[in-house]
Amino acid sequence: MIRVWFNHWFSTAYRLIELMKDDKEEEIVIIGTNLQLDSVIQKVCDEWYEDSPLKGDEYINFCLDFCKEHNIDVFVPRRCMTDVSRCKDKFEKIGVKVLVDDYSVVSLLENKAKTYEFFKNYENVRIPDFYSVTNAQQFAEAYTELRKKYEQICVKFVRDEGGMSFRKIAEKVNEFDRLRVYQGTSISYDDLYSALSTRESFDELMVMPYLEGNEVSVDCLRTPSGTIAIPRIKSPVRHERIVYDTEIISTTANVLNRLNLQYPCNVQFRYKDGQLYLLEVNTRMSGGLQMSCLASNVNIPNIALNKLLGKEIDWNIDDETDKIVSYIEIPKLIR
Repeated sequence: MIRVWFNHWFSTAYRLIELMKDDKEEEIVIIGTNLQLDSVIQKVCDEWYEDSPLKGDEYINFCLDFCKEHNIDVFVPRRCMTDVSRCKDKFEKIGVKVLVDDYSVVSLLENKAKTYEFFKNYENVRIPDFYSVTNAQQFAEAYTELRKKYEQICVKFVRDEGGMSFRKIAEKVNEFDRLRVYQGTSISYDDLYSALSTRESFDELMVMPYLEGNEVSVDCLRTPSGTIAIPRIKSPVRHERIVYDTEIISTTANVLNRLNLQYPCNVQFRYKDGQLYLLEVNTRMSGGLQMSCLASNVNIPNIALNKLLGKEIDWNIDDETDKIVSYIEIPKLIR
């Protein structure tokens, strides 16, 4: 029996947990914790507890105590993942294996500006032009420079998850027409400059051209028998296309080789004018991984768990056939 702890994951981890538990040799027991006690994930966990709101070293101490108290064998972190990776040796000393890459690479990739700098002169991966700014004046100067070459500019904070801070900048906005449509991620230049001007300085903000082409999300795992890389072409609707494009696969391989990532990760690209640009790399299982696993018939969560435990699981992808995959919402009664 292997006892695996998931700490405060998003709701789509429901299916990832099911996939991890689908093991032919071992009984996989999942212990879940969450700051939201009513999270639907509890329905697929064998044990369920409230997570701690602590952060930093205090949270690490909570995690270490939790592992000891609940006899955890494997820790699959999402909350405070960077701190956990920094303290991997502390978990290993108490016999807990952690499904996360080393701190040096995790801390690099959580900062998008540092990630772009890391790849900037690497000829095998294309990076968009960008500026990193910390005040309104720097933003205005960066915007002016980029507008000399690009029609539309966008911004996002260098530390962000799920694109929460992403905004497309529009120079002119018809206020009445805005009433008729969902505003989405668009913001006028004046509104953004005004908001930034309320602070003397702020956390690093990236200013870069908007990449208007298709977004590509590649779910990955390196294994002893080769690299699993499943590209999903996203769309405005719920279905996504699994396309084993040669350029996407080779560029993904270049990213992984450069970073030496060993555990599940997600590499995101976007097209502009027919060229593929790196957006970001997430060092965890993605929310859409369940769709990649279904379309490819490859169980990445379970393969990754067994890799961490020193076991190799055979896998094979039919990469000759492109597929379309979607999802539906199924209600679950929590209590």
